[in-house]
Amino acid sequence: MKTCNDLKNKLREIDHKGYPAYKELQGQYDFQDYYLSIDHVQGDPFAAPSRLSVHIASARSGFPGEFSDTREKRITLQDHLTRLFAGQIAPCSFQAKGSGKSGLLTVSRPGAQILERTACRLNERELVVRFEAGFPARGRTIQAGELIKMLFEILPGCVRKSLFYKNIDQRALKDAIELCEDQQYIRSRLAQSGLCAFIANGSILPRESGISEKPLKDAVPFVSPESLEITFSLPNRGTVTGMGIRKGITLFVGGGFHGKSTLLQALQNGVYNHISGDGRELVITEGSGVKLRAEDGRSIRNVDISPFIKDLPGRKDTVHFSTEDASGSTSQAANLIEAVESGSSLLLIDEDTSATNFMVRDELMQQVIAAKEEPITPFIDRVRELYREWGVSSVIVAGSSGSYFHVADTIIQMKEYEPLDITEKARKAAQNFPIRQERKEKLAMPSQKRSPRPNAALKKEERLKWKAFGTSELSLAKDTVELRYLEQLKDPEQTAALACILRYLELHVMDGRKTMQELAEAMEKQLDEKGLESLFDKGQVKSSLARPRRQEIEACVKRYRKLFFSDDLLGK
Repeated sequence: MKTCNDLKNKLREIDHKGYPAYKELQGQYDFQDYYLSIDHVQGDPFAAPSRLSVHIASARSGFPGEFSDTREKRITLQDHLTRLFAGQIAPCSFQAKGSGKSGLLTVSRPGAQILERTACRLNERELVVRFEAGFPARGRTIQAGELIKMLFEILPGCVRKSLFYKNIDQRALKDAIELCEDQQYIRSRLAQSGLCAFIANGSILPRESGISEKPLKDAVPFVSPESLEITFSLPNRGTVTGMGIRKGITLFVGGGFHGKSTLLQALQNGVYNHISGDGRELVITEGSGVKLRAEDGRSIRNVDISPFIKDLPGRKDTVHFSTEDASGSTSQAANLIEAVESGSSLLLIDEDTSATNFMVRDELMQQVIAAKEEPITPFIDRVRELYREWGVSSVIVAGSSGSYFHVADTIIQMKEYEPLDITEKARKAAQNFPIRQERKEKLAMPSQKRSPRPNAALKKEERLKWKAFGTSELSLAKDTVELRYLEQLKDPEQTAALACILRYLELHVMDGRKTMQELAEAMEKQLDEKGLESLFDKGQVKSSLARPRRQEIEACVKRYRKLFFSDDLLGK
């Protein structure tokens, strides 16, 4: 390995040369406390910045082993260190001057959710932090003195202040690890407690705005109805009481602007751990929970939606249903089947984002339109079967239809952000409005043996390009994958990771024989064992990827419009 003096001498040697001479710097350099790896050098000062990484021997960084002895604690530690490092380099960005991105220093800036990222990885051997830097230039001429300032004056202080245990706020790190332990304690006990979610008393659910993750100031703290209270004795915080949402069917009702959708949003985000101060630290949802909604216009390939929709005009096949432009009801039916296929045991549904004809068909409509003329079996007719036959619970927000009073196990009214258990009151009222359910076939588990084959055109691309656009969409080669309705994607870095995962699956894993479940399980196993780094060749790891859940991985693949299946699996 070269020394830091070798790097400084090389920089002086190439000073004022053309920008491509920076390529000669790639490699690893010993800075005594750590070594710096220059992994990729940008082509010019206006291109995407260069990728660098700092490597510190685990024994030298000094973080206690008990802070990373479980996967969740390790991710929390990595998240905490990423935030510390980001806090150090952010004020130093652009202190070095030049053209374009000259002087830029940047690393992942995590939000409220704690996610596994390529920005920071810790194992028994070393701590690795990846970041980006804009190598300075005047025009397209190297300004070596400015890069020396970045790498020898600015960076070492940032590294030492944030990535060595002896130099950081150890109490703050311990608090983060203890919060993780408490969160995981609750999560691990949901099932044995008969719950699919838990909201601690005192939680702050409303957000500052529709584009902010910060808690709303002066918001009403959450307080559970006594009838639904459950208490956990946490490893660190001690006794915590809150509302347990039981498995089965839970219905949230109430007037507009009283907090129904706010509560549901907290639950859909509760599949992730949150940082202290977020207000939703102890809103814990079963990890496979999926926000189910209508998605007009989505691409669907070979999905069995027949439990909900059949006998479409023109005898369109709903056992192997495919379309390039799904309706609200067909998209929601497909989304439900695919959620179950991805291993979800909890559906989170807001009537505001659902297809009305998929959710309910009232008695008057049943009298006017004969059952044989309606191809849709509404969700209300299947929701109890979903739980009884498939073990899938549902949490439903409804503000305008009381029909679900007949099928819900628990009914909660939100009144000025206060939850009230009105189960008995609602059931008594429902007796005066008997529901008329149409006869339907027994709910049968759809086949889950869809085996996609790769898009052969992708392998002909010499450099297969991908790009992520916030959390709304990604592109692979010339194809766009629409993701804006996957509401549990919380970070643009998750979208970037999905693009890389889709690319990897297409090029290396899909073979026309592995089913969607086998593909997802293989990907999960690879990411668990080798991390997101395994999606890249050595030295090409992106510094800003965050791991998505299996549910979002499968959802992304299934929305890829060039998804193909073997003819025999299409029922031909």
